[in-house]
Amino acid sequence: MAFSGEHEYGGVKVTEASLNGFPSNLIPEKIREEPYRFLICADKFQTGYDEPLLHTMYVDKVLSGVKAVQTLSRLNRAHPQKHDTFILDFVNDPETIRLAFEPYYRTTILADETDPNRLHDLKADLDAYEVYTPMQVDELARRYLEGADRDQLDPILDACVASYLGLDEDGQVDFKAKAKAFLRTYNFLSAILPYSNVQWEKLSIFLEFLVPKLPAPKEEDLAKGILEAIDMDSYRVEKQATMRIALTDADTEIEPVPTTGGGHKPEPELDRLSNIIKAFNEQFGNIPWTDADRVRKLITEEIPARVAADTAYRNARKYSDQQNARIEHDKALHRVMTAILSDDTELFKQFSDNESFRRWLMDTVFALTYAKE
Repeated sequence: MAFSGEHEYGGVKVTEASLNGFPSNLIPEKIREEPYRFLICADKFQTGYDEPLLHTMYVDKVLSGVKAVQTLSRLNRAHPQKHDTFILDFVNDPETIRLAFEPYYRTTILADETDPNRLHDLKADLDAYEVYTPMQVDELARRYLEGADRDQLDPILDACVASYLGLDEDGQVDFKAKAKAFLRTYNFLSAILPYSNVQWEKLSIFLEFLVPKLPAPKEEDLAKGILEAIDMDSYRVEKQATMRIALTDADTEIEPVPTTGGGHKPEPELDRLSNIIKAFNEQFGNIPWTDADRVRKLITEEIPARVAADTAYRNARKYSDQQNARIEHDKALHRVMTAILSDDTELFKQFSDNESFRRWLMDTVFALTYAKE
């Protein structure tokens, strides 16, 4: 068994060493010996583990993108006595796995170059919305480079947010998308261009602060009243298919850094909540909840609301990147779950003892709360 840190099980704090009966650094060696040969893990050993004897994998968590490639590729090491491999997947769709592997199957070729002239077009489009003035951009960049505190930058940004809110819905979506495209393109090109553009640099500094403060357009919440009509009734495990996932025998082209906006409205709340209910039913419907309706309401409403209101997490959403926001989110969620212990011990127990449920809930609540920024 492989996991990090210390966890409580049956009222006793345990580590992987105490459960295994030998030091953690011996796991890679012991798995080759009797009576072991079977490794249970969550994220540990999911990447970077090189063991040619690995043959079979049982998957009970969602995998996608490069994480799917890294995880399943633990089995692709060659060994003279290993002639095939086998994966029993309880969760993932074959097409999702195929698409994850497709870009890495053969040679990867850059389809085109990133055009630095596109930055002129993006800047012109952003300027045309009049969300900010050249004076505001210059002043914020000056204050930032002189080491001004955040409270000296916010008045400029707040005035620009007010102008942004004066745009219609399509304008807000387009402006925010193009601002992100400008940052993405400039951050890439600034590392390789042999020259610098002062106005681009100032605008980049300005947008790095402005974009996190721009709210998404508000839409009518069609989910109100719908959740109360949903009952989680039953759950069963059913063998669906045995298959080999075939990849296209061709080189893969990857696109250069995108310089277009690509803005779109966020996924409607009703669709997102429906997907959460579906995922919950498929993965955890077999847990004998005393009150499934209350659990559903806690997961989709109360817990996300309390996590989103956490001061440290709220500041991270506004002023930091997604990675740091996720760190603060996870801390906030643990605080919220501890706070509801007295009211809902059943949910807290699943969160504490069920690694799969805990990770699913953390991912779900983060998606619900971070997307609102």
